[in-house]
Amino acid sequence: MLLLPRPSLLRALAPRPLSPRASLPVRRTLSVPAAAAGDVVPPPPPPPKQRDGPKGGRKSAPPRVSVNSALFFPPGVERGDAVAAEMVIPASNIVVGPYAGDARVKEAEFVKSSARARDCPKDDRPEFAVLGRSNVGKSSLINSLIRRKEAALTSKKPGKTQTINHFLVNKSWYLVDLPGYGFAAASQSARMDWSSFTKGYFLNRDTLAGVLLLVDASIPPQKIDLDCANWLGRNNIGLTFVFTKCDKSKKGKGGRPEENIKEFQETISSLYPEPPPWIMTSSVTGLGRDGLLLHMSQLRNYWDNESTMTP
Repeated sequence: MLLLPRPSLLRALAPRPLSPRASLPVRRTLSVPAAAAGDVVPPPPPPPKQRDGPKGGRKSAPPRVSVNSALFFPPGVERGDAVAAEMVIPASNIVVGPYAGDARVKEAEFVKSSARARDCPKDDRPEFAVLGRSNVGKSSLINSLIRRKEAALTSKKPGKTQTINHFLVNKSWYLVDLPGYGFAAASQSARMDWSSFTKGYFLNRDTLAGVLLLVDASIPPQKIDLDCANWLGRNNIGLTFVFTKCDKSKKGKGGRPEENIKEFQETISSLYPEPPPWIMTSSVTGLGRDGLLLHMSQLRNYWDNESTMTP
């Protein structure tokens, strides 16, 4: 039997609206824009230890982006609660709450590809959709999360994914690879079709627990990513910004990852009074993998808890 939509979860994770005069209105989030009286705002947590690169080179520290006072408070944690530094996931603004649980990926399997939202698996398992520009590293992130090199198709040619692809993790939840936007290797009409059925998936998928919106940290902020975030917010769909390629700096394309992330955050702060959760990642060094899985576990466990209370 299909689960009913969980309005309380969607309201908790979706961006908060701006003033009526704002050009890009959005909805609510659980994050806090500034320290309230009595809040304890932690200093930036130490960067996680990184394993050797693929060629056994010297270990390198991840780029540092300070955790500002705009923390993401997950379900079960109130804004006025004291927050210690160790409660914040490294390289993110995400507080770990009581719903965080076992985040290990023990097994994962490809289930099916769907050309239409109505053809997606019909069961009560929660799912996380992975969305982003076609060359942002969606497949690499999925492969990193489930530790399989070829679970998702990885290609140097943008626009490889043209269907909605479901991967079943631990036989209990789905990771969903969606078609990328912006550089699809197909005709304009085909790109419009993909956009249409992807939006249909977001608007009609009752088991959607959250969206991982991937943003390339190796280049300056892109308007198309901001537009996508705004569309999700206006449709009351919760999201997490996942900054990818945090180990890379592209010559001639503007700035280092930490500079690009800071600029992106400053831009988002003008659109979102209370920014959604964000985390830095790298499929090469493993930065952010465990933290992202932990974040997903607390959202997933909250979802499961809500399902047992749904009449």
